[in-house]
Amino acid sequence: MSEIKVDTVAEKTSANGVTVDGLNIKDSKLVTANSVVETNLTDNIVTLAKMASGTDGNIISYDASGNPVAIATGNDGQVLTSTGAGSPPAFEAIPGGGKVLQVLTATDQTARTTTSTSFVTASNTLSVDITPSATSSKIFVQASFQAGTDSGARGFWTIYKDSTHLGHNNGMFSVNASNDVAGSLTFLDSPSSTSELTYAVYIKSNGTACHMNADTVKGSIVVMEIGA
Repeated sequence: MSEIKVDTVAEKTSANGVTVDGLNIKDSKLVTANSVVETNLTDNIVTLAKMASGTDGNIISYDASGNPVAIATGNDGQVLTSTGAGSPPAFEAIPGGGKVLQVLTATDQTARTTTSTSFVTASNTLSVDITPSATSSKIFVQASFQAGTDSGARGFWTIYKDSTHLGHNNGMFSVNASNDVAGSLTFLDSPSSTSELTYAVYIKSNGTACHMNADTVKGSIVVMEIGA
């Protein structure tokens, strides 16, 4: 084996550098393609300054092939979420599920009476108009009032959306006594609409008078839009 010992090996032509066994060195740097391999790197040696420049806000991840990719910067208020196995994460809007998006209320303390055997709005007492912001929203309706009937009568109170009866038998409040009692109704509706909707308390009797807000006790209705 031959051995050459020298203190300095200089390039003959300044533009080419020095090649040793196919490895090119120029200006104190390795310039041969693919000349740097993982085993020749010291752990924790690559600094931020040595990384390629990118876009402000991007995050480095990996694609389905295991190759590094830059995750595009999201918008203000978005969060980084998983998009499933084999797919880089992404910046997305925070889900609105369970959020109360709007609350509307109405009150009424005028005494209302009806002898109608079909549901009526009792002069439009306790009604609220609401326009949902999304078709996926749910509408929660809660009403409270004073209810009563004449002696021997039976009264019924329920919730309507526009002309649609929501309560039916399991959502109605009924009284079969002459004493006034506290009545309440709740219903969770899925209207699938962004048009204005009217939610109201309807009442009916068996032909004898039934009452709402007797003795001017104030009734109330609360309508809440809940994001899906």
